[in-house]
Amino acid sequence: MRQVYLDYSATTPVKEEVLREMIPYFTEHFGNPSSLYTMGLESKEVLEQARARVASLIGAQSGEIYFTGCGSEADNWVVFGTADALKHKGNHIITTKIEHHAMLHSCNFLEKQGFAVTYLDVEPDGTVNPQKLEEAIRDDTILISIMLVNNEVGTVEPVEALSAIAKKHGILFHTDGVQALGNVPIDVKKMGVDMMSLSAHKIYGPKGVGALYVRKGLRISNYLYGGAQEAGRRAGTENLAGIVGFGKAAQLAEKNFERHVSHCREMRDYLIERITSEIPDVFVNGSMKHRHPGNANITFKYIEGESILLLLDSKGISVSTGSACSSKSLEPSHVLTALGVPVEMIHGTVRFTTGDFTTREDIDYTVDQLKEIVSKLRELSPVNGEKGW
Repeated sequence: MRQVYLDYSATTPVKEEVLREMIPYFTEHFGNPSSLYTMGLESKEVLEQARARVASLIGAQSGEIYFTGCGSEADNWVVFGTADALKHKGNHIITTKIEHHAMLHSCNFLEKQGFAVTYLDVEPDGTVNPQKLEEAIRDDTILISIMLVNNEVGTVEPVEALSAIAKKHGILFHTDGVQALGNVPIDVKKMGVDMMSLSAHKIYGPKGVGALYVRKGLRISNYLYGGAQEAGRRAGTENLAGIVGFGKAAQLAEKNFERHVSHCREMRDYLIERITSEIPDVFVNGSMKHRHPGNANITFKYIEGESILLLLDSKGISVSTGSACSSKSLEPSHVLTALGVPVEMIHGTVRFTTGDFTTREDIDYTVDQLKEIVSKLRELSPVNGEKGW
């Protein structure tokens, strides 16, 4: 059976060039980077090379990159590290209703500890209104965190304008850049952000390694305590092979950026064009003007997205009904809820995301199967377009 993968926002395959560079650091060059003998010093050297590669991809300095276990850890570090470091200045945090759960759940926890959190509404296309952000700022606001690219609908936020507002008021600004990395241009200096969360497995690198960019001169409290790794700011023996893989993936992402974005956008637009022209009663969620190049978040009226997913899977096609981290939840997507999509239509939504290995033949096969699946499900549905929900 043909296999088609259209869930690149959930994770990506490790590219062969990345894997080849990683393998020696499992078996031959396995020294601990903190050791002072030759093998350890060699490991330290390649770790720093990887750090420089990741920094280059986002326009940062090497010393501003701190490796973590994942993007979620980086988000947690920002929330708890900032709250602890600046609690003497205030206890108010601003974020949005469409953030990744790594941010939302961390903020929920802080609320139980007495912190105040404002969750900003978004426009129908998923963008944050800068004026609404400025209106939410208080004298005791210590952190603003707004993601650069939404993981469900792909909307790209006006982070440069938002961070400028934070800077005007002397407030730290963090952005979750996990979905943005390698997919939209990133220059942390131009954007004016103080911190940015990153992850390797979204750019054809390995799972289990992420990073946090922290602007030079900024100090927040540590999240993990123990040894003096990562300049004394994140304890634990480094995942050397994973970090090497992250570095190589970042190098490839920077080198191939234009080609990658162009290909993903071409495949996405072809997918959207075929679906919207050949399947009735569908609509695309999120901004089409400011959007992740591979994201197509589409609602199919009158049927369940989970049924579509399972039937596509039976044909060898992998898609998502929401973000990968919450796809097992029965709760409606918090992102689509914030965009104002009716709950019954939220449950009819599927997220398709294209990547470097997506072909037109993949799209044709997917849409051909999708047309049959949607038709059959609507025949079985207790509602139809005439009756409405």
